[in-house]
Amino acid sequence: MDSESILEQPYINITNIIWSFDQITSKVNILLVKRSNKPYNGYWALPETFMRTNESADEAALRLVRAKIGMALSNSHTEQLATFTNRLRTPEQRTLSLAYMTFLPDKPMLKPGYGASDARWFSMDYTENGYAFSDGELTFSTAQSQTESQYYAKLAKSSLSKAHLAYDHEWILKVACERIKNKLDYQPNILLVLGPQFTLKDARLVYAPFLKMPFELIDNSNFKKSHRHLFTDVGTSMSNRPGRPARVYKLSYLFP
Repeated sequence: MDSESILEQPYINITNIIWSFDQITSKVNILLVKRSNKPYNGYWALPETFMRTNESADEAALRLVRAKIGMALSNSHTEQLATFTNRLRTPEQRTLSLAYMTFLPDKPMLKPGYGASDARWFSMDYTENGYAFSDGELTFSTAQSQTESQYYAKLAKSSLSKAHLAYDHEWILKVACERIKNKLDYQPNILLVLGPQFTLKDARLVYAPFLKMPFELIDNSNFKKSHRHLFTDVGTSMSNRPGRPARVYKLSYLFP
């Protein structure tokens, strides 16, 4: 066997797409951090950490949430997305990334952790070719390439400007958005950003950007009917808003 063809001890890091929901703007959000280490010093990126020898990948993903925003979560709030191993994804030492998604039940204040000079929430929107995330000052889009091979071939030939996310994070974010979109009708874990209970209006607000449509075009009655196998009615909301209280639901497959 050719020993030079064997990949020995690559770096393994954890990339975490951390989702939340802004009750004021009614927008889905993700957390991005501004890197303060090489490579890509000064670039915005998804939160990352190297996996330690004494922890599993799941434990590292939860530790990353604690380190970046100081929240301790149960495993039910975090799920593995995919493993990214393309040799072109990092410019230096070969690094494999185990990507996770975390769904926060609120939108906490941020304090940059180790390796970051800034941390901000970016609200989700959609474009003709993908998805966009903005904080009002900066906007980043998901990868435009349709296939993994096309994306990494283009990445290898170009020098990323700071208008792009570091590494291959635009591709990872594209995969995350498409994963969530494809699971909306049978396992919408993204609704965990609303907390354990939610109204149908809030659920439609979360669905809308992934479906690339205004939430008003998602008919409430049809939505309720098509998702009744996923939602359990738990009563009325305690909101002080005028008018008839809205019905409140929970995810039946997670909270029986």
